[in-house]
Amino acid sequence: MYIKHFLLAALVSGGLTASAQAPQRLSIQVNKPGAMVSPNMWGVFFEDINFAADGGLYAELVKNRSFEFNDPLMGWDEVKKDSGKGTILIVNRRTENENNPRYARITVNAATGAYGLSNEGFRGIGIEKGKVYNFSMWANAPEGAGLQGQLLLLDEKGQQIGTASLSGFGGGWRQYKAAVTATATAAKAQLQVLFSGKGAIDVDMVSLFPAATWKQRPNGLRADLVQMLADLKPGFVRFPGGCIVEGRDLANRYQWKKTVGKPEERKLIINRWNTEFAHKSAPDYFQSFGLGFFEYFQLAEDIGAAPLPILNCGMACQFNTREVVAMNELDPYLQDALDLIEFANGDAGTKWGGLRASMGHPAPFNLTMIGIGNEQWDEQYIERYRVFEATLKAKHPEIRLVSSAGPFSKGPLFDYLWKELKTSKADFIDEHYYMPPEWFLANASRYDNYDRSQGPKIFAGEYAAHTKEAKEAESRNTWGSALAEAAFMTGLERNADIVRMASYAPLFAHVEAWQWRPDLIWFDNLRTVGTPNYYVQKLFSTNKGSQVVPILQNGAVLAGKDSLYASAVIDLPSKKLLLKIVNTSSAPVQLEVQLEGAVATKGPAVQQILSAPARGDFNTLESPDRVVPTEKQLSAAGKQLRITAGPASLNVVAIPYR
Repeated sequence: MYIKHFLLAALVSGGLTASAQAPQRLSIQVNKPGAMVSPNMWGVFFEDINFAADGGLYAELVKNRSFEFNDPLMGWDEVKKDSGKGTILIVNRRTENENNPRYARITVNAATGAYGLSNEGFRGIGIEKGKVYNFSMWANAPEGAGLQGQLLLLDEKGQQIGTASLSGFGGGWRQYKAAVTATATAAKAQLQVLFSGKGAIDVDMVSLFPAATWKQRPNGLRADLVQMLADLKPGFVRFPGGCIVEGRDLANRYQWKKTVGKPEERKLIINRWNTEFAHKSAPDYFQSFGLGFFEYFQLAEDIGAAPLPILNCGMACQFNTREVVAMNELDPYLQDALDLIEFANGDAGTKWGGLRASMGHPAPFNLTMIGIGNEQWDEQYIERYRVFEATLKAKHPEIRLVSSAGPFSKGPLFDYLWKELKTSKADFIDEHYYMPPEWFLANASRYDNYDRSQGPKIFAGEYAAHTKEAKEAESRNTWGSALAEAAFMTGLERNADIVRMASYAPLFAHVEAWQWRPDLIWFDNLRTVGTPNYYVQKLFSTNKGSQVVPILQNGAVLAGKDSLYASAVIDLPSKKLLLKIVNTSSAPVQLEVQLEGAVATKGPAVQQILSAPARGDFNTLESPDRVVPTEKQLSAAGKQLRITAGPASLNVVAIPYR
């Protein structure tokens, strides 16, 4: 009777408060372990979009270092210091050096003063006080033996913040090096390469790298950006894209063989995102391929991730030219796939394995997966895919193949590809979803009823929740978008028997040079920031676990009922139960968790919480900690645990058990 009166009073007054509500009961069937979670489950997808490679992950600070842009002096300016004079001529030696034909011939007349070039970098050059920067250039100066060179780093006001000297010039191409220590910090510095004296010098491959690259490798990667990836502990790195793989046309497609070997011998091409969007045109966006396939493999190895290269299958972007190679001319594309396997896995006595060894990696990279095409569709894709499949499965049955479900998450093209590929020998079908947050919430149970008898497994290769934007570059990466993705990801984890890999896309974006957003990680020349979406990915990937266990409410999975979404795994090495609980409502929810077939051991359970005051909140370079995880300890023992899932929150709870 008392309970009836209490409920009636609560209803009359407008409903139960969160604190007065009875806790919702969840059961976790630890004694009914299901699918093993793939060690590659949560990975990263890299594409050279938004200046992610040149100007980003690839730590080169000089733009157009080899004068190979369409405008060979783009990024460069002539410098006359004091009474110094001279001329600059761009020489093209295509028959002598097809991949890097141009160089600058600098004729100097500077008995006093100096003459040379300055480089603006990628939206400026980021320089940090006290850091060392390694300069190099290739030069040939048969008429310039008496020239003296000077390097200058200048800040935004033109003040000198670093200098070094070069000398000993002579005939024959060779590399000259110097180290510069910065005396101040500047986000938009410039580099000047000046000469004094009288004579002529030919200059090519003018380069400036921070000494503190990732693992201190010369010509290496930007350490803070790689660290952001390493912190995710990703299961795989998918590279080099994306639409980059396809190119706007086949001539502009990504060809991995042109990205390996000595950096000065790699052939620069225009980046397909250079002119893709008229409102975000980037005429200075090219691919130097200093970050090439060797470096991608090395990066994956460094951060403990499996490499997943994607290869062109004889098709350019179908949203652009729709160009395809004739079927009787497909062999070179197929040979590229075979040679890539040799490059990655062959011993040093093979042609391509020998090249890998000569680049400093005699051991194989242990390639196990290759993607055939990126986002292709229709009959022309199936026709070409089947040729790749037949050859690769016959010659390399150890390599798993990733095929395409096209750019859409449903519809006739999607259904056609699934129908054709379901009976193929494809190991994975790559599904993509760029949708509003509401789609991700509604599709958290997308894979609950997928046909388990089908052949290929699912690779959720590109996904991101797209929201409205504000003026800040980072503004589309809202907490609301990340929350929706977290809800969707509980469905991916719950269905780990068929969903074997997943990656958000795109990965990186420069705040002053982006073409596409949202993106997982934003950066400028000196700083980087993880988005709310980044922290969602990190919470899932660093709490991946080993095996799925059911988490149920009244016998049903949680995929939106009462605004709750949940998945659970056990981590066998650490003997921990890992819960992911997403509350998308605007009120806290009290949960009473009942363990079946296990008990929580004495000691703290840990609850990591990701939330924000408003769903429109996002992180910026100036305010990077608006949406970041917090942590608290819970008391756990026996078979029951109480958890509060705050409003609009992702909660990851680690419970030691036996």
